[in-house]
Amino acid sequence: MMELQDIFEMAKKIEPKKKIAVAVAQDEVVLKAVNNAVENGICNAVLFGDKEEIEKIAKKENINLSNFEIRDYKNKKEAIKNAVESVSKGETDLPMKGKCTTGELLSVFLKEEYGLRTKNTMNLVSVFEIPTYHKLLIVSDAGMLIAPTLQQKIDEVNNAVAVAHKIGIETPKVAIVGAVEQVNTKMVATTDAAIITQMNRRNQIKGCIVDGPFAMDNAISKEAAEHKGIVSDVAGDADIIIMPQIEAGNIFYKSMVFLGNSKVASTILGGKKPVVLTSRADSDEAKLNSIAISVLMA
Repeated sequence: MMELQDIFEMAKKIEPKKKIAVAVAQDEVVLKAVNNAVENGICNAVLFGDKEEIEKIAKKENINLSNFEIRDYKNKKEAIKNAVESVSKGETDLPMKGKCTTGELLSVFLKEEYGLRTKNTMNLVSVFEIPTYHKLLIVSDAGMLIAPTLQQKIDEVNNAVAVAHKIGIETPKVAIVGAVEQVNTKMVATTDAAIITQMNRRNQIKGCIVDGPFAMDNAISKEAAEHKGIVSDVAGDADIIIMPQIEAGNIFYKSMVFLGNSKVASTILGGKKPVVLTSRADSDEAKLNSIAISVLMA
């Protein structure tokens, strides 16, 4: 799989169509994205929010609301609660953030009463189509985990590997990156990388090949790896990059999109259902791709 369009086409083929519960749906950006997804045959959607405001936006943006079920909630907390509850009950398949914060949605999603949380870490997984890289590149985490612990990084690997398997990468190559490619006890990113690599070799982390630590260059460039004398199945051919902390992940994400002309799709994994988030800064194509990968993972 070389392009995000392939993920888009996979999502379109899912039958019956997955149904997204949009929490606080009276948001112009979100409504346009969901409408685009519905019109492209990726999913169906139920809109939880202020019906009057939703109708105003729909009229302005020429959105046909006959394609949607609308559940009228003037109160934001009630809209979020009922959207999550609909996923919990199986009325809908996955939630999507509307005009509310990520924290507001996830705090409800993670309540034990809804049965949607697991013991695993929830984090943002992004799939990039980068013009200068020879295949799709899965990256974690650019937007949720500030300073992931060792256990959280292990969960990040498992979440990213689940995406890789879903899009047809049977044994993804996972690079744990930092500033250098040698273990330095003063740099937690390198010691974490060494531990996770050893856990993979002992079959404690399955379904992938893990190596690290890597500096970013030798994770994605065979020439750079060979120049430094690195011998590894992962070096220069990574399918998955695990970032050391949020600053590195977020800067990489935005650099790829705004400077590298890359396409991206993102989803939040780790719960029993994926969660769809779209940013106002994302292109329409990125929003559509993010809905597609979330639907695929559901």
